[in-house]
Amino acid sequence: MRFDIFSLFPEVFPPYLNTSILKRAQETGLLEVQTHDIRDWAADKHHTTDDTPYGGGGGMVMKPEPVFAAVEAVLGIPPKCPLILLSPQGRPFNQKMAFELAQADHLALLCGHYESFDERIREHLVTDSISIGDYVLTGGELPALVLIDALTRLLPGALGDPEAALDDSHATGLLEYPHYTRPPEFRGWGIPEVLLSGNHAEIDRWRRKESLRRTLIHRPDLLPYAELSKEDLAFLEELGYTPNHPESQQ
Repeated sequence: MRFDIFSLFPEVFPPYLNTSILKRAQETGLLEVQTHDIRDWAADKHHTTDDTPYGGGGGMVMKPEPVFAAVEAVLGIPPKCPLILLSPQGRPFNQKMAFELAQADHLALLCGHYESFDERIREHLVTDSISIGDYVLTGGELPALVLIDALTRLLPGALGDPEAALDDSHATGLLEYPHYTRPPEFRGWGIPEVLLSGNHAEIDRWRRKESLRRTLIHRPDLLPYAELSKEDLAFLEELGYTPNHPESQQ
């Protein structure tokens, strides 16, 4: 999978991309990341990429000319792959979206900075806009890294255990169950006996129940959207959960 990243600060990316899973994915050819400095396509000698907004107001706005020039020089006219704008006004990013985006062979990410983008970039250049949360960051570089990390984990062969990504929190619509490792007792705190039993069917049932319990406690808002069996619902009702389907909330 290839990512082309357009940013005013491409130096942000190598330290994170060159570690752990992302580094191995690049070394094995599963992942390719190319960064492009938007300033390189600014027409004036000062490499200006921002200007004051029409109508007044605080902050600076990213100019359309260098952004269009950078994207078209790298990706062609029209761009040969989806171009995603990282913005707090975008679609909320979640694990379902990560699974969908991970099916693509090539994605481009546009990182904002300053107050905002010239609206013509949003209207006539990008194909999608994604937000990683309801808060504002200094730029789109961190959200871009979040997307690359989340999608890379889903690429076949990126993780040591091919099933690992399927057990992650949110992969099934629920939070992940608790994990324990050696020693079996630490400062007087033990681990659930079922994990020492060797009975994998019982372990799976325990993990499912703990996943349901944890989701109910910490993220009950996820439960109406999760795929729940009759057994799941019966267990949740024992814990005091009342099913509430998404359509009933509209």
